[in-house]
Amino acid sequence: MPKPIVLSGIQPTGNLHVGNYLGALQNIVKLQNLGDYQMYYFIADWHSLTGEMTAAERRRQIMITAAELVALGLEPEQLTLFVQSHLPEHTELGWVLSTVTPMALLQRMTQFKDKAEQQTKNINAGLFNYPVLQAADILLYHATLVPVGEDQAQHLEFTNDIVRAFNRRYGDYFAPIKPLFTKTARVMSLLAPEKKMSKSLGADHVLELADEPKAIERKLKRAVTATAGGGKSPGAANLLELLQAFAPAKIYQEFAEAERQGNIRYSELKQALAAAVSDYFSAFRKRRAELLASPRELPEILAQGAERARSVAAKTIAEIRRLVGVR
Repeated sequence: MPKPIVLSGIQPTGNLHVGNYLGALQNIVKLQNLGDYQMYYFIADWHSLTGEMTAAERRRQIMITAAELVALGLEPEQLTLFVQSHLPEHTELGWVLSTVTPMALLQRMTQFKDKAEQQTKNINAGLFNYPVLQAADILLYHATLVPVGEDQAQHLEFTNDIVRAFNRRYGDYFAPIKPLFTKTARVMSLLAPEKKMSKSLGADHVLELADEPKAIERKLKRAVTATAGGGKSPGAANLLELLQAFAPAKIYQEFAEAERQGNIRYSELKQALAAAVSDYFSAFRKRRAELLASPRELPEILAQGAERARSVAAKTIAEIRRLVGVR
């Protein structure tokens, strides 16, 4: 029996941070290592055009993102890793799917409002239409499973709406997509713990995986906590959750008990967390630096990934063209 096809991706809009890791990438590595799936993971550079990066920033960040993904443990021998724009089939299928997508369906997508509020001077059509391209990303490889948290299920419902619309017009071709719900952590901002950790809030709101130990210490010293114990502070709860993820269990249990007793010292918690995060990503930082210093390794990995992806994408597009009557 062929293995189920799993697909996911990430925009190259900034260095990866602990929210990306705990919220998604840790699970991608686990799924890859199970060996139970045929897996595709792509760098969504076409999607990043809806933002406000310069061309030079985008070129640089694509390579940084690729280096960080490989350094985290995405293995090119076990998983097809590629850059979205290296395969024009993504945008071609995106256009075809846009012709069967009702406007009312797009208008129901809640993410457009959120994204528009983040960049009020650049509210472009791509922000509105991007769910169609996202559907194309999935359907191009006939993925049957997409790893998501429960808060992202709307995207897959949208994709399945498009599947039904396409199949009604051109005959049964695409299969429904199922969410692969994975346990994900909702990591909050260091400075505004009522908000999800995000690069858009500012550099000091996030712990980047590539941060050196001194930068980690500096950011955590400024992190919001509580003035007293008792477990009621979202800032303190966030730091304790990070400690649980990255520190030995014994260290976490000591601080969790101190929090319950109301005698926790947040300065010591921050020091312990800084040491834990620094140690946890030490090998990652070394491998990342090696990849970025090599002029050939990353381009070769991405070229090989694109070649493997193209063997599937080209077949899909040939079949789509025949179905819709343009070839």
